[in-house]
Amino acid sequence: MDTKLALRKTSLVDYPGKVAAVFFFPGCNLRCPWCHNRELLAGPGEGLVSLEEALEHLKKRCSVLGGVVISGGEPTLYRGIFALIRFIKGLGLPVKLDTNGMASAVLAELFKDNETRPNYIALDLKLAPKRYGILTADPGLKDPGGELEKSAALILSSGISREFRTLVFPRNFITEEDIRNLAPLTDRSPWYFRPFRPGNCLDPAWDSFKAPDLREVQALADTARSLGKNPMIPR
Repeated sequence: MDTKLALRKTSLVDYPGKVAAVFFFPGCNLRCPWCHNRELLAGPGEGLVSLEEALEHLKKRCSVLGGVVISGGEPTLYRGIFALIRFIKGLGLPVKLDTNGMASAVLAELFKDNETRPNYIALDLKLAPKRYGILTADPGLKDPGGELEKSAALILSSGISREFRTLVFPRNFITEEDIRNLAPLTDRSPWYFRPFRPGNCLDPAWDSFKAPDLREVQALADTARSLGKNPMIPR
């Protein structure tokens, strides 16, 4: 059975400084109630294309694309990710990988070979590692916070260009204490703070929440800055 995915043929915002195609793979080992990609979480559904079709698009457009983003869901769950990155790099296109960090062993294997090493990687930092248990959907993830810490350490030691990303939620769902616990994972890498936006959330109750005030976003970014980190708030 052919692999199915959601394809964004052209994006100006998903790969910093590049015009990119984005592959969104179904399936995830977390169940964040605010997730906007709810259609991808249960597996292949409507509105998806075949991997073959997506690769044909790359072959036709590789001369005008600046890169490819492999995202999800959680793309490290896709067993063909090694062959996929080799194929994309074979077209002369750099690869950005978006990950939740719950598969450190996969990241370690990807990083071993230049043909499968992403050129850029974005790691989501959702909550303090000790709180990740409330987001876990995979019973095999016995220590999701520890897995996040392993992935962050691998990324920092890999030499790969990277960024970290944190959503700021209403009702103080993420706090200054969370930021203080996450800060050691980031080194001085870019750390983006973005406001949560309601709409199409996995848990419909979250659609009734208002987006946080920009001052709330700024306050958490200021906490990160006070710890010697490099926070950014996209405008």
